[in-house]
Amino acid sequence: MSFESFQFQPFILAAIKDKGFTNPTAVQEKLIPVIKKGRSVVGQSQTGSGKTHTFLLPLFDRLDGTKNEVQLVITAPSRELADQIYQAAVQIAKFSPVELRVTNFVGGTDKKRQLEKLAHQQPHVVVGTPGRILDMMNEKALLVHTAQAFVVDEADMTLDMGFLHEVDQIAGRLPKRLQMLVFSATIPERLRPFLQKYMDNPVVEEIKAKAVISDTIENWLIQTKGQSKNQLIYQVLTLGHPYLAIVFANTKQHVDEITEYLKSQGLKVGKIHGDISPRERKRVMRQVQNLEFQYVVATDLAARGIDIEGVSHVINAEIPQDLEFFIHRVGRTGRNGLPGTAITFYSPGEEDLINQIENFGVTFQPKEIKNGEIVDSYDRNRRKKREKNKDELDPTLIGLVKKKKKKVKPGYKKKIDRAIEKSNQQKRRQARKKDQRSARKHKKNTHS
Repeated sequence: MSFESFQFQPFILAAIKDKGFTNPTAVQEKLIPVIKKGRSVVGQSQTGSGKTHTFLLPLFDRLDGTKNEVQLVITAPSRELADQIYQAAVQIAKFSPVELRVTNFVGGTDKKRQLEKLAHQQPHVVVGTPGRILDMMNEKALLVHTAQAFVVDEADMTLDMGFLHEVDQIAGRLPKRLQMLVFSATIPERLRPFLQKYMDNPVVEEIKAKAVISDTIENWLIQTKGQSKNQLIYQVLTLGHPYLAIVFANTKQHVDEITEYLKSQGLKVGKIHGDISPRERKRVMRQVQNLEFQYVVATDLAARGIDIEGVSHVINAEIPQDLEFFIHRVGRTGRNGLPGTAITFYSPGEEDLINQIENFGVTFQPKEIKNGEIVDSYDRNRRKKREKNKDELDPTLIGLVKKKKKKVKPGYKKKIDRAIEKSNQQKRRQARKKDQRSARKHKKNTHS
């Protein structure tokens, strides 16, 4: 399928071409036709699946730039995510033959100036964080009663960050005949009452990724073995020669600590976490996009939805507390078919967490640092695999095998070997008889 098959207006196709998109992603292929028909949608898909353009392209296709009214409202749970959607929307709008106004309402921006601007004209597209959008509505400056569509992006994250109450209030003031689109990586049970309240018979679509992690990503696992994690991170960063690396840590304090250590080693490092002021975060993001930093240390705030181009390496300084964030973190690299490397550090006490991540369908390559090089290491599950491959023995023979391992007379060892072989022969004979009986029974049933 190509984007032309969606029969978009020429300016939409021009914007797609400018972005360098060639073919729609799985989520775009499934949901763009549904959204074009005006249906409400609950779309569940992973980070990096192309869901931003899944809703922007068909919704922009039907905007009317001649009307001075709000036609589309989009909420995102963080300033960075809102800014990313805003930039994507502006890129499409600039190709429109008629002016399409897009405004970004987020905390940390000049509220007074935004209020003055709204007094003169309304934007066609509203993007922002729930709190600031609601604030503008309460000031009676932002008039959303004319909106035709409402998008709640990263709904599970909106819930986790405590913004669902604000989204609920925004939705309550929008027209009843409204197309509502909710996108989320997961659909938690606590989100369902909200969906049932505002969405009447929506199209629910879960787009499963072809692979949990892109096959262009090398997924390495390194055991810390009691070594200093900061030193290991520094070694991996300087040995790997990354184009752009993001180091993920679970807490703001740990982000600060890793950043200070790497700076003390002479590296130029940017950091992103919730305690940094909005202006500073925006400045760091701009510097990252301009490749002024080769290394970024961040909390999971940067793992969800923020699209930093050219990330060659992702390092998990520690396993995320919410294991699903592992996929979001690693998904920052290996995008658009480019190669990437994800490196996860773990301690011996975290084997169970690694096993749980592997249950998602993730495969690790064990590595270690030796003589200033990152080299292949042994598979941590090698013993289990060996035990699995052994023929299971009858309980009566287990004692004989244990005895065989001890120092006993050669004649006695042969006796044990014969006993084990005899037991295996009996098992094989029993299996053959069972197969023959099944075949006779099947033949009898077929003829009767």
